[in-house]
Amino acid sequence: MFLRNQTRVVKVGNRYLGGDNPILIQSMCNTKTKDVEATINQILALEKLGCDIIRVAVLDKEDAYSIHKIKEGIHIPLVADIHFDPELAIIAIKEGVDKIRLNPGNIRDKDKIKEIVELCKERKIPIRIGVNAGSLPKGWEVNASNMIKAAKEHIEILEDLGFYDIVLSIKASNIKLSLEAYKLASETFPYPLHIGITEAGTAFKGLITSSIGLSKLLELGIGNTIRVSLTGDPLDEVKAAKVILNEEGLIENMPILTSCPTCGRTQIDLIPLAKKVEEYLYTVNKPIHVAVMGCVVNGIGEGKEADLGIAGGKGTAVIFKKGEIVRTIKEEDILEELKKEIDSM
Repeated sequence: MFLRNQTRVVKVGNRYLGGDNPILIQSMCNTKTKDVEATINQILALEKLGCDIIRVAVLDKEDAYSIHKIKEGIHIPLVADIHFDPELAIIAIKEGVDKIRLNPGNIRDKDKIKEIVELCKERKIPIRIGVNAGSLPKGWEVNASNMIKAAKEHIEILEDLGFYDIVLSIKASNIKLSLEAYKLASETFPYPLHIGITEAGTAFKGLITSSIGLSKLLELGIGNTIRVSLTGDPLDEVKAAKVILNEEGLIENMPILTSCPTCGRTQIDLIPLAKKVEEYLYTVNKPIHVAVMGCVVNGIGEGKEADLGIAGGKGTAVIFKKGEIVRTIKEEDILEELKKEIDSM
Protein backbone atom coordinates (compact mmCIF):
# COMPACT_ATOMS: atom_id res chain seq x y z
CA MET A 1 0.00 0.00 0.00
CA PHE A 2 1.32 3.43 -0.95
CA LEU A 3 1.50 6.34 1.48
CA ARG A 4 -1.48 8.52 0.51
CA ASN A 5 -1.07 12.26 0.14
CA GLN A 6 -3.17 13.83 2.92
CA THR A 7 -5.82 16.33 1.88
CA ARG A 8 -8.88 18.06 3.21
CA VAL A 9 -11.95 15.78 3.30
CA VAL A 10 -14.89 16.89 1.16
CA LYS A 11 -18.40 15.41 1.31
CA VAL A 12 -20.01 14.65 -2.07
CA GLY A 13 -23.58 13.49 -1.62
CA ASN A 14 -23.32 10.31 0.48
CA ARG A 15 -19.58 9.82 -0.20
CA TYR A 16 -16.42 11.32 1.29
CA LEU A 17 -13.52 12.39 -0.87
CA GLY A 18 -9.95 12.93 0.32
CA GLY A 19 -7.92 12.12 3.42
CA ASP A 20 -7.73 8.38 4.05
CA ASN A 21 -11.04 7.65 2.33
CA PRO A 22 -11.06 5.12 -0.54
CA ILE A 23 -10.26 6.40 -4.02
CA LEU A 24 -13.61 6.95 -5.73
CA ILE A 25 -14.30 5.97 -9.35
CA GLN A 26 -15.93 8.52 -11.62
CA SER A 27 -17.30 8.63 -15.13
CA MET A 28 -19.33 11.04 -17.26
CA CYS A 29 -22.53 10.32 -19.14
CA ASN A 30 -22.47 10.69 -22.92
CA THR A 31 -26.26 10.87 -23.13
CA LYS A 32 -28.05 14.18 -23.54
CA THR A 33 -28.80 15.27 -19.98
CA LYS A 34 -32.26 16.47 -20.96
CA ASP A 35 -33.03 12.90 -22.06
CA VAL A 36 -33.73 11.92 -18.49
CA GLU A 37 -34.67 8.28 -19.13
CA ALA A 38 -31.55 7.53 -21.19
CA THR A 39 -29.34 9.31 -18.66
CA ILE A 40 -30.80 7.44 -15.69
CA ASN A 41 -30.47 4.11 -17.50
CA GLN A 42 -26.82 4.78 -18.27
CA ILE A 43 -26.09 5.82 -14.69
CA LEU A 44 -27.78 2.70 -13.29
CA ALA A 45 -25.61 0.55 -15.57
CA LEU A 46 -22.53 2.42 -14.35
CA GLU A 47 -23.59 1.97 -10.72
CA LYS A 48 -23.85 -1.78 -11.26
CA LEU A 49 -20.22 -1.86 -12.39
CA GLY A 50 -18.98 0.13 -9.39
CA CYS A 51 -19.08 3.79 -10.40
CA ASP A 52 -19.02 5.98 -7.26
CA ILE A 53 -19.70 9.45 -8.71
CA ILE A 54 -21.25 10.41 -12.05
CA ARG A 55 -21.06 13.68 -13.99
CA VAL A 56 -23.44 15.09 -16.59
CA ALA A 57 -23.00 17.99 -19.00
CA VAL A 58 -25.24 20.99 -18.42
CA LEU A 59 -25.41 22.93 -21.67
CA ASP A 60 -28.68 24.79 -21.19
CA LYS A 61 -31.56 25.37 -18.80
CA GLU A 62 -33.40 22.23 -19.91
CA ASP A 63 -30.36 20.19 -18.88
CA ALA A 64 -30.15 22.04 -15.57
CA TYR A 65 -33.83 21.52 -14.77
CA SER A 66 -33.43 17.79 -15.48
CA ILE A 67 -31.10 17.37 -12.49
CA HIS A 68 -33.91 16.81 -9.99
CA LYS A 69 -35.56 14.05 -12.04
CA ILE A 70 -32.23 12.31 -12.65
CA LYS A 71 -31.41 12.44 -8.94
CA GLU A 72 -34.70 10.68 -8.14
CA GLY A 73 -33.75 7.71 -10.31
CA ILE A 74 -30.13 7.05 -9.23
CA HIS A 75 -28.19 6.15 -6.08
CA ILE A 76 -24.76 7.78 -6.47
CA PRO A 77 -23.70 11.45 -6.23
CA LEU A 78 -24.43 13.57 -9.31
CA VAL A 79 -22.05 16.25 -10.59
CA ALA A 80 -23.09 19.06 -12.96
CA ASP A 81 -20.45 20.06 -15.50
CA ILE A 82 -20.86 23.77 -16.26
CA HIS A 83 -18.80 26.24 -18.21
CA PHE A 84 -19.11 30.04 -18.17
CA ASP A 85 -22.86 30.37 -17.46
CA PRO A 86 -23.51 31.07 -13.75
CA GLU A 87 -27.28 30.76 -14.14
CA LEU A 88 -26.93 27.10 -15.05
CA ALA A 89 -24.91 26.51 -11.89
CA ILE A 90 -27.53 28.23 -9.77
CA ILE A 91 -30.36 26.17 -11.28
CA ALA A 92 -28.40 22.90 -10.90
CA ILE A 93 -27.69 23.65 -7.24
CA LYS A 94 -31.35 24.43 -6.54
CA GLU A 95 -32.34 21.22 -8.37
CA GLY A 96 -30.30 19.21 -5.86
CA VAL A 97 -27.00 18.42 -7.57
CA ASP A 98 -24.29 17.00 -5.28
CA LYS A 99 -21.27 18.76 -6.76
CA ILE A 100 -20.48 21.45 -9.33
CA ARG A 101 -17.66 21.42 -11.86
CA LEU A 102 -17.05 25.10 -12.48
CA ASN A 103 -14.12 27.46 -12.96
CA PRO A 104 -15.06 30.71 -11.17
CA GLY A 105 -12.36 32.64 -13.03
CA ASN A 106 -14.37 32.18 -16.23
CA ILE A 107 -17.37 34.05 -14.83
CA ARG A 108 -17.18 37.84 -15.13
CA ASP A 109 -20.10 38.66 -12.84
CA LYS A 110 -18.61 38.60 -9.33
CA ASP A 111 -22.04 38.84 -7.72
CA LYS A 112 -23.04 35.62 -9.47
CA ILE A 113 -19.91 33.88 -8.19
CA LYS A 114 -20.80 35.02 -4.68
CA GLU A 115 -24.37 33.73 -5.12
CA ILE A 116 -23.11 30.35 -6.30
CA VAL A 117 -20.70 30.09 -3.38
CA GLU A 118 -23.34 31.05 -0.81
CA LEU A 119 -25.75 28.47 -2.22
CA CYS A 120 -23.03 25.80 -2.13
CA LYS A 121 -22.15 26.71 1.46
CA GLU A 122 -25.79 26.55 2.51
CA ARG A 123 -26.35 23.14 0.84
CA LYS A 124 -22.86 21.73 1.53
CA ILE A 125 -22.11 21.25 -2.16
CA PRO A 126 -18.43 21.14 -3.18
CA ILE A 127 -17.01 22.77 -6.30
CA ARG A 128 -14.48 21.07 -8.56
CA ILE A 129 -12.10 23.37 -10.32
CA GLY A 130 -10.76 21.81 -13.49
CA VAL A 131 -7.65 23.15 -15.21
CA ASN A 132 -6.72 21.53 -18.51
CA ALA A 133 -3.49 22.18 -20.38
CA GLY A 134 -5.47 22.95 -23.52
CA SER A 135 -7.58 25.68 -21.91
CA LEU A 136 -5.01 27.96 -20.29
CA PRO A 137 -5.50 31.72 -20.82
CA LYS A 138 -4.52 32.99 -24.26
CA GLY A 139 -0.80 33.64 -24.55
CA TRP A 140 0.23 31.44 -21.62
CA GLU A 141 2.88 28.85 -22.31
CA VAL A 142 1.60 25.34 -21.69
CA ASN A 143 3.61 24.01 -18.75
CA ALA A 144 2.98 22.65 -15.26
CA SER A 145 3.81 25.93 -13.51
CA ASN A 146 1.23 27.84 -15.52
CA MET A 147 -1.37 25.16 -14.89
CA ILE A 148 -0.79 25.62 -11.15
CA LYS A 149 -0.94 29.39 -11.60
CA ALA A 150 -4.32 29.11 -13.34
CA ALA A 151 -5.61 26.79 -10.59
CA LYS A 152 -4.47 29.26 -7.93
CA GLU A 153 -6.39 32.09 -9.57
CA HIS A 154 -9.60 30.06 -9.56
CA ILE A 155 -9.07 28.72 -6.02
CA GLU A 156 -8.29 32.13 -4.54
CA ILE A 157 -11.64 33.47 -5.77
CA LEU A 158 -13.40 30.80 -3.71
CA GLU A 159 -11.10 31.07 -0.70
CA ASP A 160 -11.60 34.85 -0.57
CA LEU A 161 -15.31 34.11 -0.19
CA GLY A 162 -14.59 31.72 2.69
CA PHE A 163 -15.26 28.59 0.62
CA TYR A 164 -12.99 25.57 1.04
CA ASP A 165 -15.00 22.53 -0.08
CA ILE A 166 -12.91 22.39 -3.22
CA VAL A 167 -11.78 19.50 -5.42
CA LEU A 168 -9.10 20.11 -8.04
CA SER A 169 -8.22 18.46 -11.33
CA ILE A 170 -5.23 19.60 -13.34
CA LYS A 171 -5.12 17.47 -16.47
CA ALA A 172 -3.21 17.18 -19.70
CA SER A 173 -3.34 14.64 -22.53
CA ASN A 174 0.44 14.31 -22.24
CA ILE A 175 1.54 11.88 -19.49
CA LYS A 176 4.73 13.73 -18.54
CA LEU A 177 2.97 17.08 -18.25
CA SER A 178 0.14 15.53 -16.23
CA LEU A 179 2.62 14.01 -13.78
CA GLU A 180 4.49 17.29 -13.35
CA ALA A 181 1.27 19.23 -12.84
CA TYR A 182 -0.24 16.81 -10.33
CA LYS A 183 2.99 16.56 -8.35
CA LEU A 184 3.06 20.37 -8.07
CA ALA A 185 -0.63 20.46 -7.19
CA SER A 186 -0.18 17.89 -4.39
CA GLU A 187 2.62 20.06 -2.94
CA THR A 188 0.74 23.35 -3.36
CA PHE A 189 -2.91 22.77 -2.43
CA PRO A 190 -4.59 21.00 0.52
CA TYR A 191 -7.56 19.90 -1.57
CA PRO A 192 -8.57 16.43 -2.86
CA LEU A 193 -7.30 15.72 -6.35
CA HIS A 194 -9.41 14.32 -9.17
CA ILE A 195 -6.85 12.57 -11.37
CA GLY A 196 -6.98 11.55 -15.00
CA ILE A 197 -5.26 11.88 -18.36
CA THR A 198 -7.66 14.06 -20.32
CA GLU A 199 -8.67 13.25 -23.89
CA ALA A 200 -6.53 10.11 -23.65
CA GLY A 201 -8.06 8.59 -26.78
CA THR A 202 -10.10 5.59 -27.85
CA ALA A 203 -10.68 2.53 -25.70
CA PHE A 204 -7.42 0.95 -26.92
CA LYS A 205 -4.94 3.85 -26.95
CA GLY A 206 -6.67 5.75 -24.16
CA LEU A 207 -6.56 2.78 -21.84
CA ILE A 208 -2.81 2.34 -22.35
CA THR A 209 -2.10 6.07 -21.85
CA SER A 210 -4.35 6.32 -18.80
CA SER A 211 -2.95 3.17 -17.21
CA ILE A 212 0.62 4.43 -17.46
CA GLY A 213 -0.13 7.93 -16.18
CA LEU A 214 -2.61 7.03 -13.45
CA SER A 215 -0.52 4.17 -12.08
CA LYS A 216 2.46 6.49 -11.70
CA LEU A 217 0.36 9.06 -9.85
CA LEU A 218 -1.23 6.43 -7.59
CA GLU A 219 2.18 5.03 -6.71
CA LEU A 220 3.19 8.52 -5.58
CA GLY A 221 0.15 8.54 -3.28
CA ILE A 222 -1.54 11.19 -5.43
CA GLY A 223 -5.24 11.00 -6.22
CA ASN A 224 -8.51 10.85 -4.32
CA THR A 225 -10.87 10.20 -7.20
CA ILE A 226 -10.13 8.79 -10.63
CA ARG A 227 -11.60 9.02 -14.11
CA VAL A 228 -10.24 7.09 -17.07
CA SER A 229 -11.25 9.35 -19.97
CA LEU A 230 -11.99 7.26 -23.07
CA THR A 231 -13.57 8.06 -26.41
CA GLY A 232 -16.32 5.49 -26.18
CA ASP A 233 -18.70 3.84 -23.76
CA PRO A 234 -18.52 5.25 -20.19
CA LEU A 235 -18.93 1.67 -18.92
CA ASP A 236 -15.42 0.97 -20.21
CA GLU A 237 -14.11 3.90 -18.14
CA VAL A 238 -15.38 2.34 -14.92
CA LYS A 239 -14.07 -1.11 -15.81
CA ALA A 240 -10.65 0.34 -16.60
CA ALA A 241 -10.54 2.36 -13.37
CA LYS A 242 -11.40 -0.74 -11.33
CA VAL A 243 -8.65 -2.77 -12.95
CA ILE A 244 -6.05 -0.01 -12.44
CA LEU A 245 -6.97 0.40 -8.78
CA ASN A 246 -7.03 -3.35 -8.26
CA GLU A 247 -3.59 -3.85 -9.81
CA GLU A 248 -2.27 -1.14 -7.47
CA GLY A 249 -3.89 -2.77 -4.43
CA LEU A 250 -6.20 0.19 -3.88
CA ILE A 251 -9.63 -1.41 -4.17
CA GLU A 252 -11.32 -4.15 -2.15
CA ASN A 253 -13.52 -7.06 -3.22
CA MET A 254 -12.49 -6.92 -6.87
CA PRO A 255 -12.17 -10.29 -8.67
CA ILE A 256 -9.03 -11.12 -10.64
CA LEU A 257 -9.18 -12.86 -14.03
CA THR A 258 -6.28 -14.85 -15.42
CA SER A 259 -6.70 -15.98 -19.03
CA CYS A 260 -4.25 -17.49 -21.48
CA PRO A 261 -3.42 -15.89 -24.86
CA THR A 262 -4.43 -19.12 -26.70
CA CYS A 263 -2.31 -21.16 -29.12
CA GLY A 264 -2.62 -24.12 -31.47
CA ARG A 265 -3.38 -26.46 -28.54
CA THR A 266 -6.65 -24.62 -27.78
CA GLN A 267 -9.67 -26.67 -28.85
CA ILE A 268 -12.50 -24.59 -27.39
CA ASP A 269 -13.67 -21.12 -28.44
CA LEU A 270 -11.76 -19.47 -25.61
CA ILE A 271 -11.50 -15.79 -26.59
CA PRO A 272 -15.24 -14.95 -26.51
CA LEU A 273 -15.60 -17.12 -23.40
CA ALA A 274 -12.87 -15.18 -21.58
CA LYS A 275 -14.56 -11.89 -22.53
CA LYS A 276 -17.93 -13.07 -21.20
CA VAL A 277 -16.37 -14.25 -17.94
CA GLU A 278 -14.59 -10.92 -17.60
CA GLU A 279 -17.86 -9.02 -18.12
CA TYR A 280 -19.56 -11.14 -15.47
CA LEU A 281 -16.75 -10.59 -12.98
CA TYR A 282 -17.19 -6.81 -13.21
CA THR A 283 -20.55 -7.32 -11.48
CA VAL A 284 -19.13 -9.58 -8.75
CA ASN A 285 -18.17 -8.02 -5.43
CA LYS A 286 -15.79 -10.57 -3.90
CA PRO A 287 -11.99 -10.95 -3.94
CA ILE A 288 -11.77 -14.19 -5.93
CA HIS A 289 -9.22 -15.26 -8.54
CA VAL A 290 -10.68 -16.95 -11.64
CA ALA A 291 -8.65 -18.56 -14.43
CA VAL A 292 -9.85 -19.25 -17.99
CA MET A 293 -7.22 -21.40 -19.69
CA GLY A 294 -7.09 -22.94 -23.14
CA CYS A 295 -5.72 -26.40 -22.42
CA VAL A 296 -4.98 -28.88 -19.66
CA VAL A 297 -1.27 -29.04 -20.57
CA ASN A 298 -0.46 -25.67 -19.02
CA GLY A 299 -3.84 -24.49 -17.81
CA ILE A 300 -4.07 -26.08 -14.40
CA GLY A 301 -0.39 -25.53 -13.67
CA GLU A 302 -0.37 -21.87 -14.63
CA GLY A 303 -3.77 -21.33 -13.04
CA LYS A 304 -3.04 -23.27 -9.85
CA GLU A 305 -3.03 -20.10 -7.75
CA ALA A 306 -6.59 -19.34 -8.85
CA ASP A 307 -9.48 -20.06 -6.52
CA LEU A 308 -11.45 -21.38 -9.47
CA GLY A 309 -10.81 -22.02 -13.13
CA ILE A 310 -11.45 -23.98 -16.29
CA ALA A 311 -9.01 -25.61 -18.67
CA GLY A 312 -10.20 -26.55 -22.14
CA GLY A 313 -10.07 -29.94 -23.82
CA LYS A 314 -11.58 -31.12 -27.12
CA GLY A 315 -15.11 -29.71 -26.90
CA THR A 316 -14.93 -30.03 -23.12
CA ALA A 317 -13.32 -28.37 -20.13
CA VAL A 318 -12.34 -29.32 -16.62
CA ILE A 319 -13.29 -27.14 -13.67
CA PHE A 320 -10.53 -26.90 -11.10
CA LYS A 321 -10.21 -25.31 -7.67
CA LYS A 322 -6.80 -24.41 -6.28
CA GLY A 323 -5.21 -26.56 -8.97
CA GLU A 324 -7.33 -29.65 -8.23
CA ILE A 325 -9.75 -30.94 -10.89
CA VAL A 326 -13.31 -31.27 -9.57
CA ARG A 327 -15.29 -32.21 -12.70
CA THR A 328 -15.51 -32.21 -16.50
CA ILE A 329 -18.17 -30.28 -18.43
CA LYS A 330 -19.24 -29.80 -22.04
CA GLU A 331 -17.99 -26.73 -23.92
CA GLU A 332 -21.48 -25.29 -24.31
CA ASP A 333 -21.99 -25.41 -20.52
CA ILE A 334 -18.74 -23.75 -19.48
CA LEU A 335 -19.99 -20.19 -18.99
CA GLU A 336 -23.10 -21.04 -16.99
CA GLU A 337 -21.33 -23.63 -14.85
CA LEU A 338 -18.48 -21.21 -14.12
CA LYS A 339 -20.98 -18.52 -13.14
CA LYS A 340 -22.66 -20.94 -10.73
CA GLU A 341 -19.30 -21.77 -9.14
CA ILE A 342 -18.43 -18.07 -8.83
CA ASP A 343 -21.79 -17.31 -7.21
CA SER A 344 -21.39 -20.14 -4.70
CA MET A 345 -17.97 -18.99 -3.47
